[in-house]
Amino acid sequence: MRKVWQYFGLACALLSLLFASGCASIRPPAGVKPVERKMLTTAYCKCQQCCGWERKWYGAPVYAYGPLKGQSKKVGITASGTRARPGTIAADLSLYPFNTIMYIPGYGYGRVEDCGSGVKGEHIELFFSSHQKALNWGRKTRPVKIWRTGGR
Repeated sequence: MRKVWQYFGLACALLSLLFASGCASIRPPAGVKPVERKMLTTAYCKCQQCCGWERKWYGAPVYAYGPLKGQSKKVGITASGTRARPGTIAADLSLYPFNTIMYIPGYGYGRVEDCGSGVKGEHIELFFSSHQKALNWGRKTRPVKIWRTGGR
């Protein structure tokens, strides 16, 4: 009986690791071969430092700089209108349109749902749930598998 509980505990731990990533539900389209490219990967979270927002004196979040400076900011909402979560990727939309699926070694599967002013060419940003996790990822060049689901 003790062995059964050990296996049960191991199975629960493995399942929690699998689903904690947030990327578990993203899968490439069946029957489509991926293109592989070496890409610069960086990381971000929804914090003020990563996403360029600040609070007005009464607490409302606004853009801290750029063409939208001072305008209202919806924190944690991507350019495509979805809520940012692990598995969200920011990319150059002229190369990788929304809903492009990617697999990044060490991160897992993700979907392009965001863009950024500093994300150009073969550079993507990976969303993490905390600033510390984003810092731990840093800057890495990785062989990325890409499945385009629309566009070019």
